[in-house]
Amino acid sequence: MMKTLTTQAGPFYTKLAMILIILIAGGYLCILGKEVLSPLIFAMLIAIVLLPIASFLERRFKFHRSAAAGVSVVLMIVFVGLIFYMVGAQIADLGSDWPLFKLQLAASLKDFQHWISSTFHVNMAKQMAYVNSATSDLLTESTSVIGATVLSVSSMLLFLVFTMINTFFMLFYRRHIVRFLVVVCNEENAMVVYDIIAQVQYIIRKYIVGLLLEMAIVATVLCIVFWLLGIKYAMLLGIITGLFNIIPYIGIFTALLFSILVTFATAAGTTKILLVLVAVVIMHLIDSNVLLPMIVGSKVKINGLITLLGVIIGEMMWGVPGMFLSIPVIAIAKIVFDRVESLHPWGFLLGDEKDEQQPPPLKAEIAAETNTNPE
Repeated sequence: MMKTLTTQAGPFYTKLAMILIILIAGGYLCILGKEVLSPLIFAMLIAIVLLPIASFLERRFKFHRSAAAGVSVVLMIVFVGLIFYMVGAQIADLGSDWPLFKLQLAASLKDFQHWISSTFHVNMAKQMAYVNSATSDLLTESTSVIGATVLSVSSMLLFLVFTMINTFFMLFYRRHIVRFLVVVCNEENAMVVYDIIAQVQYIIRKYIVGLLLEMAIVATVLCIVFWLLGIKYAMLLGIITGLFNIIPYIGIFTALLFSILVTFATAAGTTKILLVLVAVVIMHLIDSNVLLPMIVGSKVKINGLITLLGVIIGEMMWGVPGMFLSIPVIAIAKIVFDRVESLHPWGFLLGDEKDEQQPPPLKAEIAAETNTNPE
């Protein structure tokens, strides 16, 4: 039977007040600490995925812990760099079609104006006056838009740098961090702490690997389908759809809009645009009903309502990074709630009705990893 951390019960109103205070204070601190916590949590997830590689380098090739951590991080950077290179090369080629896009947009805008004129009886002069006014307002704000774009790119680069640095230090100090958690929770609860850490590693590693596998399958299938349909930039659209598919619920609609716009910009006919729409929707249905439950669903046991709320709250607090982090953070919270006696109802709330059996505890492995003498 799974061991749990026991806590003393108190009056209901006391517990309710403490829960509200913790939620409000925790949410406020998370918003204030976004710049620190966001790369730190990303680094923790990446470190969990890279831990087998670092451990393998230490055991098999006798790497020092710092060297093993550094090589693992470099491999991660190379992997991410290849993805960005493939997407960037395709986007650079897409820029060559910018004149065609402008012609296509001008023709479609003219047809749209004729439709408005015939349907709503608004003459072309009034429409052009409104368009010219909107264009002038856009040009006056172009400087601020460019400045915001440059600031956003620089912030993203700093975010990636801090994430990789934090990943290195988490891999290097992983045993020290585990010992700290054991000391904080008291020695008598050491086995429960080891079990929580082991389950977090198991769930997060399987979840992220499952997401990467799902992303690769979706991207590969859509690249082939778009290529067979004769869609220009088939590889770009397939890769973008696979990447955005990682974001639950919202990502697929963003990828669908991008695919339709790119297909429209390359002067494709209405038939091809509809084929792109149908292909993305069918792939999403297959992914949601077959791939996701088979690859990812068995790893993270969170019900759909909590998943949707987590994505929305994550976006409100941290933007796009919060949408990515919402499900792993909820999964970690559920593991902790299931092993703290007073938090069992919250773990039940986060879980699914058909909650699967927990994977076998790996606390012995964690204990061995922790008790190994540092090199």
